[in-house]
Amino acid sequence: MTPERRNLVEIKAKRLQMNELTFLEHFAPKFDIPVPEHLTADASRSEIREALLRWGGAIVKPDILAGKRGKGGFIWEVEDVREAMRKLKLAAAAEINGKIARTAYMVQCIPAVQEIYTAITYDSRFLSPSFTLSLEGGMDVEEIGEDRKKTLPIDVFKGLDAYQASGLLEELGCPGQYVSLLARTFVKFWDLFISTGMRMAEVNPWRVTPEGEVYACDFKGIFDDANYKYGDAEAVLPEYPEGRTEFEEEMAEWSAASHQGQAHVAELGGKKVLPILFGGGASTIIIETLEEYGGDPIFLSDFGGNPPYARMYGTAERCFRYKLKDASLLLILGGKANNTLIDVTFQAIADALRDYVACNGPIHMPVIVGRGGPRLVQGLLAMQRTLEELRLPYVIFGPDTPLTLVAEYAAKVASTLEDTR
Repeated sequence: MTPERRNLVEIKAKRLQMNELTFLEHFAPKFDIPVPEHLTADASRSEIREALLRWGGAIVKPDILAGKRGKGGFIWEVEDVREAMRKLKLAAAAEINGKIARTAYMVQCIPAVQEIYTAITYDSRFLSPSFTLSLEGGMDVEEIGEDRKKTLPIDVFKGLDAYQASGLLEELGCPGQYVSLLARTFVKFWDLFISTGMRMAEVNPWRVTPEGEVYACDFKGIFDDANYKYGDAEAVLPEYPEGRTEFEEEMAEWSAASHQGQAHVAELGGKKVLPILFGGGASTIIIETLEEYGGDPIFLSDFGGNPPYARMYGTAERCFRYKLKDASLLLILGGKANNTLIDVTFQAIADALRDYVACNGPIHMPVIVGRGGPRLVQGLLAMQRTLEELRLPYVIFGPDTPLTLVAEYAAKVASTLEDTR
């Protein structure tokens, strides 16, 4: 693989992710978003001591392109300088799900009387961005009941205004004294999203202090490098050390072996849904929905570009060989294609699945399928024949069902299966 091609694969896999430290250092000040004070791992002992005295305590985190840092045991509360320096060294050496930390940092502890979750992403249900809000920030979003969060479609030409944000806050029962300040702050959050060409941005949580101040206390976002606003923003994202798995290495080499159809993956460390996905940006939306509803996807994938049979078979074969044994549900999902021949790709996936079973023995998991595009009926029939031959339960959705609803359904099925094991 050429260095140029390898770089392209790596950027595609990372999906131009922005983590909290980059947000704290560069983007929050630019958009006047209130954030806690912070120090990086290269701060001096005296700087750390003075900060701890001023803050009363801090939280140490690794700067890493991996989620669930807390569940991985790599987020610590510290109060004294010796403990802080020791934890900063541990965090800077963290490895989570095959990802390696770039550095570490500590942020000011913010006392809270209210924690709030917000996210902005593109939603296929509305064909526009949407703003999601809950007054139960801090916990995993999939644990928040539907009746305790609100999602609002946003007109890209009008944007999110303070009146709309205030309405959502009042509907959820936000204390009146916080509504105006939060609404104005959420407008700044929208300005960050739309001005820099993001496809997703999340703050979880916003913390409201006893004095009525608000702070963005954790952030993650993904840029769309095809959006001209991303180029105009002149965002310089840091380089992260590589910790690619054997699966990612083989898939990267396979993807680079031919220009006929892409085969991009990035491991997420999940244990439930094996996602065979198509559609570029749609793949990211599907993964975000799976994560939101507890689907715990094994990897992020993008297998579009009208691959011929041999390419699609090789891609599916590698995914099944490495990951099918770890999955509780197989998801084959993409938007409505323009040029990709559905019968060719689905026949290749079906044959790879049949051959896997022939070599490894029967499997027992549901399969959820959703797609649209040329020769769809022939492709669905080919997939159906194989699934029935292998005695696998399945559900098939057509192109009239939004991708997010299919992904949500798959996540809930996978979670139910895990709960009954």
